[in-house]
Amino acid sequence: MSSHDASIGRASVTFVLVSLCVLVGGASCPDEAAQSRVSRRTEDAGEVSVFFTGSELGALKPCGCSGGQLGGLSKRAAIFDRSPAAGRVIVDTGTLVAGTGEQDLIKFRILFEAFRLLAYDLVHLTDTDVQIARMLGLSAPQNGPFAVIGAPWEPDRKDLRAGFVKRLVGRDGEVGVRFVSVDAQKDRPQSAAELFARPGGEYGVNILILRNADAESRRIWAESAGADCLVVPSDSDEPRVLSEPGERPLTFAVARFGRYVSRLRVRFPGPGTEPALFLEDIPVEETLADDEALVNLYRQYQELVRRSELLEKYPRIPLPEGLEYVGSQACQQCHSYEHAAWSQKAHADAFATLVQVGSDRDPECVICHVIGMDRESGFISEQKTPHLKDVGCENCHGPGSEHVRSTGWTATTEPKMSCLDCHTPEHSSGYAGNEAEYLEKIKHWREP
Repeated sequence: MSSHDASIGRASVTFVLVSLCVLVGGASCPDEAAQSRVSRRTEDAGEVSVFFTGSELGALKPCGCSGGQLGGLSKRAAIFDRSPAAGRVIVDTGTLVAGTGEQDLIKFRILFEAFRLLAYDLVHLTDTDVQIARMLGLSAPQNGPFAVIGAPWEPDRKDLRAGFVKRLVGRDGEVGVRFVSVDAQKDRPQSAAELFARPGGEYGVNILILRNADAESRRIWAESAGADCLVVPSDSDEPRVLSEPGERPLTFAVARFGRYVSRLRVRFPGPGTEPALFLEDIPVEETLADDEALVNLYRQYQELVRRSELLEKYPRIPLPEGLEYVGSQACQQCHSYEHAAWSQKAHADAFATLVQVGSDRDPECVICHVIGMDRESGFISEQKTPHLKDVGCENCHGPGSEHVRSTGWTATTEPKMSCLDCHTPEHSSGYAGNEAEYLEKIKHWREP
């Protein structure tokens, strides 16, 4: 990372908000000619690594509730640095956030700053990404720390000719890694072929990024665009190769949620021969070293979420029949054994784990660590509803107001959470297949 990275830890949150506005407004724009950059000389331009991420869907960092989870922006530099900076290209294929809510918009800005800190060369924006950028009031970008190609910034722009090339200078001359973005449903294959045309017999590799592609459109573009490699929209948490072994073009989709980085190794045997392509899927494992600049950026994201008071704004729906949450302490009088056993379990201290990592104001995290956050009378904040923090009785047994009022004569009813509401593959990677082991960890009842 460059020397300016260290300064991010000292920047105020206000500065980050302002700088991100400027950053996104200053990134490089797709225009009628392909954008171009030239690397410094590398002693081995015979092989280039092209790193692909994409379909971030706002996953800045794994949940952290259990070990073995994949992903995290702060881990990526450790993967990118496996190739020398002069012999690599770093690309994100777009779909940056999952929605258009206030928290998504914060993440959108944070991701652009992360791409700068990670020295991305190219960011490809989908139609949805551009829509969100316009929602944020960002102008069509010009020149910035990385190139931007993809969906047209102006809604009435029909003919998209968006391209980017990075040229690497090595022992045997110059090679170009050329990217073109198209809408598979609207654009013509000839438009990509035109942008792929190499000036002056330049040697290199052609990579086509498709938007809005189904199986049939992938086939058409594979046959007609003159690409060596096709990158298509992702629908899986793991990378997928969609072409047959040895087939040209090599067609693949990156993984969602940043859990894997796809590394395309391109070997250039020499002019007059096709470049050789080798695809490697690299899991972003929690054992990888963190980059401190990205760790600090995530802390600033947490502060932005806190200041936005997203917990208080979280949408809540009424409980049925006028029921209310009363908190686990209200159950103790009649269920003393169960309450005492529960109080020694991790669920009874679930909220504190968020406090320790600074995520106690993030609704995406808090909802699985408290009682009824998505319902009226449920958790609002530690200050306003302290009796509803932690995973308590009413998470699994339902709201208890009538049950307590009737001293047990009225049974608890829905809504009741199941283990799978929170222990999803995304949040708890070790849960599936180990349900009995997890159940033992929370056992707070007498048998049978």
